[in-house]
Amino acid sequence: MVKFQILIKALRAPFFTAAAVPVTLGAMIAWNHQSSFYWGYFLLTLIGAIVFHAGVNTANDYFDHKSGADEANLNYYTPLYGGSRVIQNGEMKAGQMLALSIGCFFLVFAIGIYLALTRGLPILWLGLIGFLSGLFYTAPPISLVSRGLGELAVGLNFGVLCTLGAYYVQTQKFSLEALLASLPVSLLIANVLIINEFPDYQADKQVGKRQLVVRLGRKRARWIFLLLLCSTYGLIILFVLLKLIAPLTLLCLLTLPLAIRIGINTWKHYDSSDKLLPSNVGTILAHLSIGTLLCLGYVLQKLL
Repeated sequence: MVKFQILIKALRAPFFTAAAVPVTLGAMIAWNHQSSFYWGYFLLTLIGAIVFHAGVNTANDYFDHKSGADEANLNYYTPLYGGSRVIQNGEMKAGQMLALSIGCFFLVFAIGIYLALTRGLPILWLGLIGFLSGLFYTAPPISLVSRGLGELAVGLNFGVLCTLGAYYVQTQKFSLEALLASLPVSLLIANVLIINEFPDYQADKQVGKRQLVVRLGRKRARWIFLLLLCSTYGLIILFVLLKLIAPLTLLCLLTLPLAIRIGINTWKHYDSSDKLLPSNVGTILAHLSIGTLLCLGYVLQKLL
């Protein structure tokens, strides 16, 4: 029997904000567009996205273990990178991790089928895209992360797909505004992945896990990180000026001091795992803060 604390560690529950932020954003945009709000469907969507994230996390841990990536990684002194380590530490068997992942995906399927039947078939197609890209993030023979497509898959799943899916569940239609508002969240969650790839560089390179930082090298990859960070704010400002998203989403500019600190630290310490730690933590905080402020912008836009 796996202890509860080990289960939480295996699921990497503290990172579930990656799923909660875009789902909440999509729901808030939907509420902004119509008078009714379906709390039951919102909670079911949120649970489905979080369980999907848990399934992806555990599947990635299992396949990283099978490939030897986690065993080769010696930079696991924080829970931010290097996987959950529960298999490597002997706290769970690989088979248990695989079973946990399968169980999560079965629950997501059940939720997805129910939402597809009650709210519309497009939910099923969004879920299928998310499942396949999430599963094959590390799983062979595709292994998107080893093909330099992992960052794109994560940005798509925990940005665009979650936001559009949550919006559709509420309104039974799609929205250009929801799509555009999701793009900064997509860039931010991709950056969370990228900044965590810097400490994993040597281990991933050793086992042939050719993620973006391995392909470019840490020195050049910092340019991509800074480009995505700057583009996050650029897109929000541009979309507001073009009146494509709510004006009060400019509240996100309150996080600029944090972004500047992250950018400077990453530029200086890209090759030092311990000195880069503030950037790892800061990028997660930036994703949560900007995502929350995007949601708040839509709430205030509705109420004012």
